[in-house]
Amino acid sequence: QVQLVESGGGLVQPGGSLRLSCAASGSIFRIVAMGWYRQAPGKQRELVATISSSSNTNYADSVKGRFTISRDNAKNTVYLQMNSLKPEDTAVYYCNVIDFKGNYWGQGTQVTVSS
Repeated sequence: QVQLVESGGGLVQPGGSLRLSCAASGSIFRIVAMGWYRQAPGKQRELVATISSSSNTNYADSVKGRFTISRDNAKNTVYLQMNSLKPEDTAVYYCNVIDFKGNYWGQGTQVTVSS
């Protein structure tokens, strides 16, 4: 069993910042990639950012220059620093981890950007 525990979501005003964390535990075997996805009401889940085992990163165009993904391999933890947040960033954010055995999802954390 693999568990992903997310934290850091909440309510923030436009222009503000939040930092999401996701810690993986359990039967993790050689993580290949970690990432964040989001799903807004009435919309499909979409990629936000991913980071490979060699720390190559990939971002959605809508968050480039504002969000930064990073990872701590020793802690099996991935982070998402979100700056200059906009109302359209409001969504449930999901952590994703891929290892040699499977593809795992967190339970999601709500991010709401509103004045």
